[in-house]
Amino acid sequence: MMEFKNVTILKKANIYFDGKVTSRTVIFPDGSKKTLGIMYPGNYEFGTAEKKIMEILAGDVDVMLPGAAGWVTFKEGESFEVPAESKFNLKVKSLTDYCCSYVK
Repeated sequence: MMEFKNVTILKKANIYFDGKVTSRTVIFPDGSKKTLGIMYPGNYEFGTAEKKIMEILAGDVDVMLPGAAGWVTFKEGESFEVPAESKFNLKVKSLTDYCCSYVK
């Protein structure tokens, strides 16, 4: 999906790690939400209450998912799932554009 139609976008940005990770929240008519954002190179740890699917639109990241034995690289056009109530680590290797879908 290259574009979203009939959505609400929250004006206030989600800003993390001193501005090195930012996103905007998109809310769909059915109440589901996604965030669209940018991550600058660096190492980050995130926690999530909800299951999420992270789609890499541009750039590349190494990801350490909960319970994983090692880091896995994801590049443009690839995605990964993060279970609810967990933490995961990212090594962002280049400026990365992403879409995060929250799954209930």
